[in-house]
Amino acid sequence: MNKVRPSAAEAVADIPDGASLAVGGFGLSGVPDVLIRALHDQGAGGLEVVSNNCGVDGRGLGVLLAAGRIARVTGSYVGENKEFARQYLSGELEVELTPQGTLAERLRAGGAGIPAFYTPAGVGTQVARGGLPWRYAADGSVAVASPPKETRDFAGRPHVLEHGITTDYALVRAWRGDRHGNLVFRRAAANFNPLAAMAGRITIAEVEELVEPGGLRPDEVHLPGIYVQRVVELSPAEAADKQIEKRTVRS
Repeated sequence: MNKVRPSAAEAVADIPDGASLAVGGFGLSGVPDVLIRALHDQGAGGLEVVSNNCGVDGRGLGVLLAAGRIARVTGSYVGENKEFARQYLSGELEVELTPQGTLAERLRAGGAGIPAFYTPAGVGTQVARGGLPWRYAADGSVAVASPPKETRDFAGRPHVLEHGITTDYALVRAWRGDRHGNLVFRRAAANFNPLAAMAGRITIAEVEELVEPGGLRPDEVHLPGIYVQRVVELSPAEAADKQIEKRTVRS
């Protein structure tokens, strides 16, 4: 099955207002920037995003955030983005903060068909007790708070119940891929990308290098094509356009 789409614009054309999205990347490493920009141009809003972080001002998911297209974020890190903090504290954005390892496992579990699991991460904190501010009111009070979670002891140690995550769509970036959707991730880009891809009901992958079927050895495939429905081949310029959050120089 040939899953290649001619453009990023066509690949994201059917994403509606209010859709949920799992988005790969860590900081600015492995972020599907081309698909995110195409979604920005497409105009969908009210999006519910699951991602480790929300990009930076003007880059990654920060592009959608600045345009007011994101209504809710489930993530583990909110630094490096002043607009994110402003929208959250002003009550414009709902934010569910989740321990990073728990977020990764919630995505993996959802993709594997596991509805929930117990973990010791978060026991004894507001993650388990509830009360974390999900949304603020305009006057600074807490409008929506996280609910308490079920806890249970295993081998004498308390654990908290966490639910697996599935989303309507997933946007990911891979180093190499074939027309069947088999993907290979390179170095730090193999962060949340495979997990986000598993969680999406319709997963769209932008790939830096498209190879013909059979061009990937079975033992080098990180994510099998069964999890991927659409593939977009990047141009050399798009593939080379990689930035970092901060660059430190000295004379």
